[in-house]
Amino acid sequence: MTIEERLENMERELGRLKRRNRLLLGAIFLVAGGLIAPGVFETTAIRARSQEARTAKEIRARSFVLEDENGKVCAGLVVDKNGPGLWMYDEKGEIRAALALDKDHPGLELWDEKGTGRARLAVDKDGPGLSLLDENGKTRAEVAVFKGGPDLALWDEKGTGCARLALDKDGPALALFDEKRTARARLAVYKDGPALGMYDEKGIFRVSVGKTKLKAPDGKVIEYPESSLVLFGPDGKVIWTAIK
Repeated sequence: MTIEERLENMERELGRLKRRNRLLLGAIFLVAGGLIAPGVFETTAIRARSQEARTAKEIRARSFVLEDENGKVCAGLVVDKNGPGLWMYDEKGEIRAALALDKDHPGLELWDEKGTGRARLAVDKDGPGLSLLDENGKTRAEVAVFKGGPDLALWDEKGTGCARLALDKDGPALALFDEKRTARARLAVYKDGPALGMYDEKGIFRVSVGKTKLKAPDGKVIEYPESSLVLFGPDGKVIWTAIK
């Protein structure tokens, strides 16, 4: 696999991470989204349901409410058509944590004191994923473990510029993107040596340092050793090389 092919794979996974992050939020609210207000619970109804339990050691119900000594709701547990959900409130009555389980995967979300979601954890068919958000609710970091290996992505405040670290069967790789999401630098360690690639603002490969595999115009793959430097012109063609 050439350095450009591997970069293309990383960019595809980056888009996958962004889509996955949007799904994490949906996983939480499928169960708890319409039920996070304390007023949805009727305490008297819950007490009535508890009296219908089959034995003194067993209580069956579809929802529970936990209150403090002043009658303020502190936590709630409910089961609806999407699955079970548990959420907890602070002393101001603001939701701070929610745990939900739908048909596809479990999800956990944590909010700050202003009611902004700041952390999301979920497990789906692709594996576990953790998203960390800033004070404006924008995703700034995400850690995921796909079938191919672990993945870490960082975004700027606009959700564009990004740094991505991944580990797959070919080895570790770090890719840096600019504000237009154009790859500008990539560092990888293959089994037979490290490689550094740099790109211009159009995403054209311009500099290669170290172990590199490049495709020639005729389709053949040219391999350069670890002690090599290759420069490319704006058209992507090799203009200078230094090999030792």
